[in-house]
Amino acid sequence: MDHQIKTVGIIGAGQMGNGIAHVASVAGFDIRLHDIAEDRINAALATIDGNMARQVSKGAIADEDRRTAMSRIVSAPKLEDLGPCDLVIEAATESEEVKRKIFTAVCPHLRPDAILASNTSSISITRLAAATDRPEHFIGIHFMNPVPLMQLVELIRGIATDDGTFERAKGFVAALHKTASVSEDFPAFIVNRILLPMINEAVYTLYEGVGSVEAIDTAMKLGANHPMGPLQLADFIGLDTCLSVMQVLHDGLADSKYRPCPLLVKYVEAGWLGRKTKRGFYDYRGEKPIPTR
Repeated sequence: MDHQIKTVGIIGAGQMGNGIAHVASVAGFDIRLHDIAEDRINAALATIDGNMARQVSKGAIADEDRRTAMSRIVSAPKLEDLGPCDLVIEAATESEEVKRKIFTAVCPHLRPDAILASNTSSISITRLAAATDRPEHFIGIHFMNPVPLMQLVELIRGIATDDGTFERAKGFVAALHKTASVSEDFPAFIVNRILLPMINEAVYTLYEGVGSVEAIDTAMKLGANHPMGPLQLADFIGLDTCLSVMQVLHDGLADSKYRPCPLLVKYVEAGWLGRKTKRGFYDYRGEKPIPTR
């Protein structure tokens, strides 16, 4: 039986998790936000409130709507707090091991008809579904970052995902006023299959000395009309995430064109992961970002 999605659980209160909570609460869904540390949930609630306040100041939503949306988001410090949810979206770190552990732990607390989804940007949905007790009710719902601003959501069916689950997930995306693009379950799906090799190629261009950080980013912004340069974008995404997606592509498709650039590996080994650590291809510790090469 297909009942409507009303209550949405989100596992992971980081950038993606709080973005999904933001758009879903504004769209009228009740949200239960879970993370392993309660202070992370509180930090996420403060971030969401701040981002909604920015929307109010721009006239995108009314202040009354912001207050109503915030009241729909409740903290769910324990996995059992997700029991009443119709849909649970995992938005944890991009690691298959971490995601599998979460699914194993959360499944016993969910209703048999609840849909379980992953916001993974690259990992096989079929493989993740196999780690759950409900492969037919499992689907990939991949939001783009930053969630409140980005229009696209990739929907990825695993080999076992049933039609009812797919239709309900599609309805959920439509209710958020976002556009769904349906991808087959192959490594990195559509967006990252095309985007990440471009970023990796930009890093190779830097590594081989073809151009400086500034020259490469300016070339792609003005020469290809990209809103931000590929190295700036890599810093925004997080170089660790970029590297893990390239590794998924390389392992999953075994084609040398997906080999992660050694310079990308070096930056990640240094802990220079981009904006979140204040250093990546740019140094963010001063007034304005300065290229690190």
